[in-house]
Amino acid sequence: EVQLVESGGGLVQAGGSLRLSCVASGFTFDDYGIGWFRQAPGKEREGVSCISRSVGSTYYADSVKGRFTISSDNAKSTVYLQMNSLKPEDTAVYYCAVGPYLGRLGTRPYEYHYWGQGTQVTVSS
Repeated sequence: EVQLVESGGGLVQAGGSLRLSCVASGFTFDDYGIGWFRQAPGKEREGVSCISRSVGSTYYADSVKGRFTISSDNAKSTVYLQMNSLKPEDTAVYYCAVGPYLGRLGTRPYEYHYWGQGTQVTVSS
């Protein structure tokens, strides 16, 4: 059974920091990417940051570059998203997802097969 369990969300003031964690297990891709996505009310789900397991390549949405950092601990099957200098527009439900790595790092939701339940991040102004 595939399981993706996110944690670390919460309420923070603008300029603050949060670290999200995603523990992933049960999937059998030969190689894979793990991504963080977010969805705000009334908006489409968007890719925030992704990382490939073997190559270590990363992707960041323009809106979070320089503020967010993705990292992985393969021994713990855990991916982290360090979020600094948070802004009210970062408010959303954040999801982690896993999908096959097929030579390029996917950044779109449809490229990911399994999803966590989401964790709420709220940034107050």
